[in-house]
Amino acid sequence: MADVPSPLLVVDAPSMLFRAFYALPESIQGADGRPVNALLGTANLILREVEEHNPRAVVLCFGPDAADYRLELYDGYHADRPEVPDGLAPQFKGSRDFFEAFGWIVAESETHEADDLLGSFATLEAEAGGSVLVMTGDRDMFQCASQHVKVLYVRTGKQGAELIGPAEVRKRYGIAPKLVPDFIALRGDPSDGIPGAKGIGEKTAAELLSRRGSLDAVLDGAVRESKPSVRRALLESRDELLRFREIATLQTVKVKLPKDSPTDFASAAAAARERGMNRLAERLDTAASG
Repeated sequence: MADVPSPLLVVDAPSMLFRAFYALPESIQGADGRPVNALLGTANLILREVEEHNPRAVVLCFGPDAADYRLELYDGYHADRPEVPDGLAPQFKGSRDFFEAFGWIVAESETHEADDLLGSFATLEAEAGGSVLVMTGDRDMFQCASQHVKVLYVRTGKQGAELIGPAEVRKRYGIAPKLVPDFIALRGDPSDGIPGAKGIGEKTAAELLSRRGSLDAVLDGAVRESKPSVRRALLESRDELLRFREIATLQTVKVKLPKDSPTDFASAAAAARERGMNRLAERLDTAASG
């Protein structure tokens, strides 16, 4: 039986850092007295998936919280998101050195969001014949799910990530992954500040897309919808809904296919110990000697 090729693991780094920061107490500090909870928690989250899936390389993606091109489409995008907490900002700044010590690759864009990088790496790897795991806490990334791309969906309070492929997207939303941006446009996404169509929730959005096949077809057939509130919502917000879909659609970023880069447990242990993460360092030492 032929060996199954190792997947490429691409990580929504801001999502993981925020999640870890709020999941672990700020009392977890380094030798300098500054919090390292987000770095520690993120490393543990990724290491769990490294142990489970043995990826050929790990790429951590960073980008601006709200890219200009999305704000130009809708100024309410990400408007209600809180500022980066004081205890997290230095951890963001120091994350590259820390994660690169693990042998992991850090990819950053000044113009595109981390989601766009994730999608671009996933597409490139799949086109090259590889398989991809996209690690994120953002359901927008379900649009990437395919035969060769699975989403590792990390939820608060859950141990390990949920593996999401096309079948899971259909089971959850009743639509194909490629229609996720259309679905978000109709239903809205409070976490991104996208209001969606007035009065149209998850069930109605899924039913419309299942019946019509796309947002364009839903809008073209709006005048024939039997429910007055749905008909009115679609007719009155056509241009806005198309903009919402564009916001939710991943943009292509020019990236290079990463070389194989296995996790360097010995170097990671040294980096963890330097930051006062002694229990993690012990685990990593054990992995290095194994």
